[in-house]
Amino acid sequence: MIVIEHGPGGQASAFGPPREVLCARSLDEVAPVLERAEAARRAGAWVAGYLAYEAGYAFEPRLRPCLKPDSGAEPLVLLAICDAPEPAAAIQAQATAAADAVRLDPPVPLVSRADYDAAMARLLEYIAAGDCYQVNLTFPMGSRLAAGSALGLYGALRARQDVGFGAFVDLGVGPVIISRSPELFFDVRDGVIESRPMKGTAPRSPDPAEDARLAAALSDSDKVLAENLMIVDLLRNDIGRISEIGSVSVPELFAVESFATVHQMSSRIRGRLQAGTGLTALMAALFPCGSVTGAPKIRAMQIIAELEPQSRGVYCGAVGWAAPGGDQCWSVAIRTLRLYPDGGVLANVGGGVVQDSTAEGEWEEALWKARYMQGLTRPG
Repeated sequence: MIVIEHGPGGQASAFGPPREVLCARSLDEVAPVLERAEAARRAGAWVAGYLAYEAGYAFEPRLRPCLKPDSGAEPLVLLAICDAPEPAAAIQAQATAAADAVRLDPPVPLVSRADYDAAMARLLEYIAAGDCYQVNLTFPMGSRLAAGSALGLYGALRARQDVGFGAFVDLGVGPVIISRSPELFFDVRDGVIESRPMKGTAPRSPDPAEDARLAAALSDSDKVLAENLMIVDLLRNDIGRISEIGSVSVPELFAVESFATVHQMSSRIRGRLQAGTGLTALMAALFPCGSVTGAPKIRAMQIIAELEPQSRGVYCGAVGWAAPGGDQCWSVAIRTLRLYPDGGVLANVGGGVVQDSTAEGEWEEALWKARYMQGLTRPG
């Protein structure tokens, strides 16, 4: 079963049961799986599922050595070939009904603060040496589903935070994926591609005056503006590789959006795709999204692989769908949980690091981003 809230027409859609499930577990399988999915799409089928962050190594020879031994434990690409989706209202109602039974153990970082500080120090050395301008540094948090079901957990999280790009993926392969992402990776409508990267975060406050101050401070932060602009430039370049010459534009820059637990800054990049650009070419040019790598992209990804001890998996990958006519929509898989058969939960967090970042500030920002799970945890 797959539920994608950013379905066709912006409506929550249920995909399945699948005609076929395509799974890549090695880098050599990534492109063939995407090509099979693209061929099925062109033949009239719908495609839905996800790509893990590490699938991006398949598109660049310099990144192949970055693959960690633990990457094969979960799919690098998992896509269902389906008939046309249906409204997801009935499944979401089931999820809502099961939500009250859900309890999570309090999530805890799976890296020590000392190890995180050491990684930050090394990263800041790379930035000072000119290797990169920005790198997205993340770490996993572990929890456990103490009571309730996977679908109930999706319902409980959905009730706590309204986002534009939520999803639930359970195809019986790998962990169940529950995403509350607020970030668009890209969508394609009538040949026009649009991306809306997020970079820059501030916490919400229950006090309206303080909340407004926090949002205004985010808008005025030179650090945040610089971070966002670097990613806009990166995405303009990536989208330009597959768009008609002269068609790439930035219709919105530095917009602040407010969610249940955080304010976030986003911008919008748009282009007209070159004729015939399919799923494989799109992912080869764009994946993973620059907002979860850094800039320059390839060097940032090499540094991430060095400094982060575990694979990211679906976190910082993409969840989405593609239609027979070519329209499609993919999220950036942030605020995304992995639920395992033994009840274990992984929930990664992180943020963009630039020259004037501090370990204390980035650690705290990352923990803010885990607040979407608040209200579900039992006392530890």
